[in-house]
Amino acid sequence: MRSPFCRPLRRALACVGLLAACMVGAAAAEAGPPAQALLGTYQRLGPQLEHSSFGRPMLLDSTETADGLQGDIHAVLDHSLAEVRAALTGPAHWCALLSLHVNNRRCRVGKAQQGGGEVLTLSVVRRYDMPVEDAFELPFVYRLVTATPDQLAVEMTAASGPLGTSNYRVTLEAVALGRRKTFVHFGYAYEHNTVARVATQAYLATLGSHKIGFTVVGTEADGQPRYIAGLRGLVERNAMRYFLALDAYLAGTAGPAPEQFERRLTHWYASIDKYPRQLREFDRATYFELKRADRQRDAAGVSR
Repeated sequence: MRSPFCRPLRRALACVGLLAACMVGAAAAEAGPPAQALLGTYQRLGPQLEHSSFGRPMLLDSTETADGLQGDIHAVLDHSLAEVRAALTGPAHWCALLSLHVNNRRCRVGKAQQGGGEVLTLSVVRRYDMPVEDAFELPFVYRLVTATPDQLAVEMTAASGPLGTSNYRVTLEAVALGRRKTFVHFGYAYEHNTVARVATQAYLATLGSHKIGFTVVGTEADGQPRYIAGLRGLVERNAMRYFLALDAYLAGTAGPAPEQFERRLTHWYASIDKYPRQLREFDRATYFELKRADRQRDAAGVSR
């Protein structure tokens, strides 16, 4: 049986093919080159999106380079670009979004010391059960690249991170697919030095040997798919957690403001729970307890 998104996706793809010159409807007709490039990616990936193993139009790819790791997700969202733009423009929104990740225990928005602009500083723990006092801080410079009726582009960069990591990059590109859907490219990447790479590889070969990603690289003896492990598995898990946070944040906008926080927690945990082999490391009660405590602490203005 085909999944429920196939029929509307086929119609959207047919629209792209029919109106190639204007790239999906009148709204995109005036879009600039970046929007046209992203729409071209959508057209190219159409068959893969329609038959995605995730049960929704979503694809995940990972890359290991000489300097670091990158995870990329392309997906069709059931939100208009106007909804996406309203929800994801501004560092405060991104603070709330990124804080849905269980390891991100606090996020604060401030001004950059040099060059102006805004910075959102994440307090990140290495394990979800560690206290916020043991978190390291990751300051992201926020930049709104493009925000028009036809496209949205956001970029966040952090020059340095913990344990030999650097050049963190979180990026979002979005373009309208008609009035009610949006095609997005979400990217998560960072670099690491040789010491950090070797240490991470050692962990993944021993204590973390059970950790896997989402890319299928073969077949097990029992006929089940064999998933990628190692460094690419690591970046795939983190990219997916952050993308699902983005998805949950958007889902929360549908309800009344007082209910949005709990709605987003519910959506994020339900989403990661669909992938127990890759993402389940804690139970629902633990996640809700941590996030509610973080929210209460920050609302009370308790400092680290």
